[in-house]
Amino acid sequence: MAKIKTSYFCQNCGAQSAKWIGKCPACGEWNTYVEEVVQREELTPTSVWKVGNTSSSSQVANKPKPIADINYQEQQRIQTVDQELNRVLGGGIVPGSMVLIGGEPGIGKSTLMLQIALSLTGMRVLYVSGEESEHQIKMRAERLNAQTSDCFILTETGTQNIFKQIEQLRPQVLIIDSIQTLHSSFIEAGAGSVSQVRECTAELLKFAKESGTPVFLIGHITKEGNLAGPKILEHMVDTVLTFEGDRHMTYRILRTTKNRFGSTSELGIYEMLGTGLREVSNPSEILISQREDAFSGIAIGATLEGNRPLLIEVQSLVTPATYGTPQRTSTGFDGKRLNMLLAVLEKRGGYRLGAQDVFLNIAGGLKVEDPALDLAVCASILSSFEDIAIPSTSCFAAEVGLGGEVRAVNRIENRITEAEKLGFRDIYISKYNKKGVDLSKFSINVHAFGRLEEVFASLFG
Repeated sequence: MAKIKTSYFCQNCGAQSAKWIGKCPACGEWNTYVEEVVQREELTPTSVWKVGNTSSSSQVANKPKPIADINYQEQQRIQTVDQELNRVLGGGIVPGSMVLIGGEPGIGKSTLMLQIALSLTGMRVLYVSGEESEHQIKMRAERLNAQTSDCFILTETGTQNIFKQIEQLRPQVLIIDSIQTLHSSFIEAGAGSVSQVRECTAELLKFAKESGTPVFLIGHITKEGNLAGPKILEHMVDTVLTFEGDRHMTYRILRTTKNRFGSTSELGIYEMLGTGLREVSNPSEILISQREDAFSGIAIGATLEGNRPLLIEVQSLVTPATYGTPQRTSTGFDGKRLNMLLAVLEKRGGYRLGAQDVFLNIAGGLKVEDPALDLAVCASILSSFEDIAIPSTSCFAAEVGLGGEVRAVNRIENRITEAEKLGFRDIYISKYNKKGVDLSKFSINVHAFGRLEEVFASLFG
């Protein structure tokens, strides 16, 4: 029996200290240090996951190898019926990977994972829940209208008991809901504490890498929107996914913030229905409102999210400021970039917007950072300012510089193709995008300009 060791951990960022301190030097938070036991006894071979009967004392020590001598064969990814999840993961589930999914309470994390568990027919899936009872999970499964005999439910929070069931069942996919509810008997701390989350994740990571079983972890988030627990949790896992969206709206976005096996710029879009989450294969159709009458202040922009082109609706409202200082409010678009575009319109275009309230909204609840949306934002603002509607068959794809120039954007062909597919007749781009691009193969009218004044003269006369 080893001597009991204790240390102090910051419950906000996971920083460690030998003694209690009031203010965390790492994150600056006050009164977040809690004493926790970091070692109670020597770990035995049965305390952590092991494959077969191999103990730690009989394992051969690793030796360095030349990288040219390492044999590598690309593993076949596990394809799910959820094409949105496959895209976000980089082409499917990688065997032996560990995926962390975080999101607001009630956003649909458990629903998404249960849908995946029920859809993997022919594979043994173990769904471990530390938050819900078996009856609650059964009720959700009936609501999802998916029945399979290959999905097993375990309501347990102790990692040692979970590993005993894993040895008997030998699942091919493991889902943990959630990592904050698990606790290991080798750490004397409450479930959800920094040391418990770190220890439980380490044990599951060892199991995933040695057995080749993919593990999905559902994680809580803080009120600031960050994943709860120590920051090392995000470093330990292979992929970090965030489930975003307003609980009061039907659409959800699954976004990648870390991925060791694919791109971090992909996203998946779902619609929350009474029967579960439905994949949205063509998000441009839902992001563009169907309206019979033409309204001023609405412009369509062609943007990219990862490798997927999207056409989204930009809405603006410009009114005289009657309450003192003019307001600048944006939803789904960077407020500082909005102020910059307003300054360009006033300085280079001669539009007097200094005494106007400007409200900007990206329809559908998306948050967009693509600079190719600049021209659509400027067109939307001037449409509302002049009270002239932009034709519903026109869209925009260009960046705006501080000199009022219309700058080129990347992958313009994909944007034009998406606009053409959705029935748009005109698209406004930068004339510098014409280099090396055969525009004659498109049936859509491509208008290329180099200055903002030229675009607005063509639109508003």
